Amino acid sequence: MIRILLCDDHRIVREGLKQILADTPDIEVAAECADGPEVLRKARVEAIDLVLLDIAIPLQDGLDVLRQLKQEMPRLPVLMLSTYPEKQYAARCYRLGAAGYLNKSADTEQLVAAIRKAADGGVYVSPHMAETLAAELSAYSASTQRAAHETLSHREYQVFQLIAAGRSVKEIADQLTLSPNTVSTYRSRILEKTGASNDVGIAMYAVRHQLLPA
Repeated sequence: MIRILLCDDHRIVREGLKQILADTPDIEVAAECADGPEVLRKARVEAIDLVLLDIAIPLQDGLDVLRQLKQEMPRLPVLMLSTYPEKQYAARCYRLGAAGYLNKSADTEQLVAAIRKAADGGVYVSPHMAETLAAELSAYSASTQRAAHETLSHREYQVFQLIAAGRSVKEIADQLTLSPNTVSTYRSRILEKTGASNDVGIAMYAVRHQLLPA
């Protein structure tokens, strides 16, 4: 039996996933939670085999939670589930140690296959993502020059996307639970790394590289 810790801040999503997995005899949702700190607390005490983790969760970002889980419990598989397109976040998740990345639009068979693969110690990669990663690897092999946005840290990338979406420093600070001064520091680093001269330049860079959320 594969015992899962399910984390999503939307109760209706959790209930839907539990209902789907209830029809799979070798998979059980053993515990559930709705925010980042709760994931970490329950992962430390619950007898689980896998974490099914949404990226966009309150109080602590899903990627930050993934990073901390892999530091504390490196052998615990973490399968990321999100509404974000694979192009935007999947590669980052794999680099942080995720055992797979699935869009919430994935069908039941794909979800079950991913859970079983991850729980068995493997890494689940969708056919579409496999093609994307292969293309990125080929491009990287052809040139060691990394795209500017690939040099951004996880937190810089979060701020980058919010600036590109037109958010103010205060709005970004509130959403990410940071001080405005910290956001401004990240903004300065983003401007330097991307070569943009202002927020409009950051937005244009994001559009040019198709990095804006759908």
